[in-house]
Amino acid sequence: MRTQHELGTRERIVRTTSRLMQQQGYEATGLKQISQEAKATLGSVYHFFPGGKRELAIEAVRHGDREFAEFLRAAFDRDDDPAAAVVACTRDLASGLRESGWLDGCPVTTTALESAGREPEIQQAAEDAYENWRTLVREKLERSGFAADVAHDLAHTVINLLEGAELSAQVAQSEAPLEIAGRHLARLIDSYR
Repeated sequence: MRTQHELGTRERIVRTTSRLMQQQGYEATGLKQISQEAKATLGSVYHFFPGGKRELAIEAVRHGDREFAEFLRAAFDRDDDPAAAVVACTRDLASGLRESGWLDGCPVTTTALESAGREPEIQQAAEDAYENWRTLVREKLERSGFAADVAHDLAHTVINLLEGAELSAQVAQSEAPLEIAGRHLARLIDSYR
């Protein structure tokens, strides 16, 4: 992974926006703060994102989508058994959350919740992210022999529970919600074999 200094200006702006919106939400994240933390001029922000904060938020959500999709793929590639892979995933999420001081939850949820009903383009980017993640889970389950309809429903359940457990872990500042979610998701997955 390249350091912040090695990234191009546009990529620094997107990654910084993604991190800030992940931690403090869409409304609390200003373009001036983004430009300062990305070590880019405000003019550069507008050069790359002439649509301003909304356009940048959409790209930040897409970045969060790609980032979490890579995380899921890595977890799924480590273990052939989808139940074990989901447990490993929840452990990794819990560990990362703890290491961030309980700040770095889902890279999409905070922005999605704040934009619901007010920013349809951001909301659509978030739904696209969730659908992408569900597809990754569904494909893992189908490769493991699950019927398409079962894999579809389980994929929704896995992503929904991961999202809720991650938020609960942040609020409680405890890994327990994710650990519990992992155990129960594994049991649920195993019950369909």
